[in-house]
Amino acid sequence: MNKGKNFLLNISEEKINDLFLRINKTRYPDNTNEGSWKEGVELSWMQELVKYWKGEFNWKEQEALLNTFQQYKVSLNDLDLHYIYQKGQGENCIPLLLLHGWPGSIFEFIELIPILNNPKKYGINSNISFDVIVPSLPGYGLSFSKNQKRLGAKQVTDILVDFMKSNLGIDCFGVQGGDWGSMIGSRIAYKYPKNVLGLHLNFLASERSFFKKEANSSLEEINFYKEYKEWKKKEMGYYFIQGTKPQTLSYALSDSPVGLAAWISEKYHTWTDCNGYPERSISKDRMLSNICLYWFTESVGSSFWLYYDRHNGEWPISSSNPIVTPTGYAAFPKEIIKPPRSIANKNYSNIIRWTEMPSGGHFAALEEPMLLAEDICEFFSML
Repeated sequence: MNKGKNFLLNISEEKINDLFLRINKTRYPDNTNEGSWKEGVELSWMQELVKYWKGEFNWKEQEALLNTFQQYKVSLNDLDLHYIYQKGQGENCIPLLLLHGWPGSIFEFIELIPILNNPKKYGINSNISFDVIVPSLPGYGLSFSKNQKRLGAKQVTDILVDFMKSNLGIDCFGVQGGDWGSMIGSRIAYKYPKNVLGLHLNFLASERSFFKKEANSSLEEINFYKEYKEWKKKEMGYYFIQGTKPQTLSYALSDSPVGLAAWISEKYHTWTDCNGYPERSISKDRMLSNICLYWFTESVGSSFWLYYDRHNGEWPISSSNPIVTPTGYAAFPKEIIKPPRSIANKNYSNIIRWTEMPSGGHFAALEEPMLLAEDICEFFSML
């Protein structure tokens, strides 16, 4: 077993001061549609977030919060992988690989990890708990260094499975993820089914080729196709620029912290169950801690690479060899893409739990950590 070296996050005062010097020199655009997010991040909201950033947000407090978890860095060939490994309480602990996506990070799971470590402490009646392993995805945050080789989802999958087996000595484990965490988690179950006890998702990595009307489509499927077509028309600009010209965008977002914050915050508005106000779903401290991690690690450009690889390559899973691993899905109402079960079954042939959640969106671990934790516990209790 080679866990690597213990790690504590400690951003220098020099980097923090540089951040605020840049923030203070921000040149804001005008806003042609004041009070609306239709054309992007609303100006007065962005200015309020920046005001909070400068006046009330305390990075060192967020850093200290992250440092309450046991963290490591381990060298894997050309990559230094950062991860949290937090042991659970109780006799029946399941190792759980917990995977974030974009524009997320390990900060997504600050509230979720303690609940999974000890569900009963938080009022969840469960006979299991979890040893939680949370990597910063290769190319993201603390798993990035400048000029590092860029990786796609298939390569990340192989790295993480080898890490679990060779470095941690864990041959069989659960997987949970949303966004790219769902893509990579699904790929792990697809390629390494013998190593995955169960797959729990809050986003379905169903092939997009299924998202079209056919002669025998059900009413539920037809409604979904309409929703997806509208979403693709209005909300996929980020995907196409990150998937086609990621380097160009990287110049802007690596140079302007407020530009970076706007690019990410727009997703906090559109992808959450916030009723028009992102802070109703995700606290400003959590938004800004995530944004700051991208900024301090200079990893935003590298984080785009999963999109570039996906846009120019194949889908990471295939219906010709559907996932047979027991699968659970937590369907949050404001998720960005919500394929009906009939479509999901084409890629996931062994869905044993499908839960319609009462609230929440794409950032489930941030928005509804208790609901997500309860569903994870219920799913793994079934196995």
